[in-house]
Amino acid sequence: MIHNPIYLDHASTTPVDRRVVRKMTPYFADAYGNPSGLYGHSREAKKAIDQSRKTIASFLGSKTEEIIFTSGGTESDNLAILGVARAIGRGHIITSKIEHSAVLNSCRQLEKEGFTVTYLDVDKEGTVKLDQLEKSLKKDTILVSIMYANNEIGTIEPIEKISRIIKSFRSKNKTATPYFHTDACQATLYLDMNIKSLGVDLLTFNGSKIYALKGVGVLYIKEGVKIAPILFGGEQEGGLRPGTENVPYIVAVAEALNIIKKHNFSIELKMRDFLINNLLKIEHSHLNGSRKNRLPNNVNITFDGIEGEAAILYLDKMGVELSTGSACMSQSLKPSHVITALGCSDEAAHSSLRISLGRDNNYSQMKKVVDVISETVVKLRKMSAVYEK
Repeated sequence: MIHNPIYLDHASTTPVDRRVVRKMTPYFADAYGNPSGLYGHSREAKKAIDQSRKTIASFLGSKTEEIIFTSGGTESDNLAILGVARAIGRGHIITSKIEHSAVLNSCRQLEKEGFTVTYLDVDKEGTVKLDQLEKSLKKDTILVSIMYANNEIGTIEPIEKISRIIKSFRSKNKTATPYFHTDACQATLYLDMNIKSLGVDLLTFNGSKIYALKGVGVLYIKEGVKIAPILFGGEQEGGLRPGTENVPYIVAVAEALNIIKKHNFSIELKMRDFLINNLLKIEHSHLNGSRKNRLPNNVNITFDGIEGEAAILYLDKMGVELSTGSACMSQSLKPSHVITALGCSDEAAHSSLRISLGRDNNYSQMKKVVDVISETVVKLRKMSAVYEK
């Protein structure tokens, strides 16, 4: 492994901020009590959870009792989708073709249980087609789940517009009450997370994308939403998420959100544009996702004639760490469902690289990244049996 490689896979996971580490450390070996107990150590742990819940609720503009802690974004997505569906018992669900696998596979499971699911198309930039959404809403629609920002191509979805469409449908169909869920795991660092502005009923985010830890997630559930547990045990988290609470990780999420409030991501935005402008100078390269409505840290480009996994290995040897797409799908040989949903070929999907920037990246690194990627693309194209200039 190269000493101090340039890490550019923050969409997969972020390093833990040292300020977060300091805040959470006492809850490992000192304030280690089970929050369900009545004695001093337990009361201290319970107080930490209560304060963390208040911090998160303040960040989202919600009530404290509307915040549920889970093991991560995947569990939060599963609880939102499976929980709502099973609480209601039957009906129709709407999602998009470019959702995270945690959402898509939850919906596929519900299809096996007798629910119907509509998978919305997106345009060539990855934006959900709102006219198709309007036409897809039915009297038995119980849930709409559209991600806030895509984890692979960085496209930001028009969540507020989607909310207005759903609310308009509700007002015209008094017996229809479809809930609106958004997976905001990629959006939390950069976008407005106020649930009243967004108009959502359920919202997911997790620690590993915000400089906290892997293994902790949050689900906002608006008061009054019908939802059933998908795990069974004790009465923690209002009976929706049994199991002893992970106190240090919960504290870490709250501290990470405090830091987000103070962070200026303008440098990441400028570095993103520097990379896009310079990498698109490589012939036969194409930007995936929206240029305008895009996360400040995301670059996803197809380089015709290369093989993405081979490029990752070459780049790794030269001290640059990035990915081809979602880490959750890295063991699959299938092309990215997100890239193909844009209308691109399987070959284009296999030829795409995702760069996701973070707080510790700098301009001198970006210059090296452009040079190293350019060199790698040239090398792989020379080796390719299918690439023609």
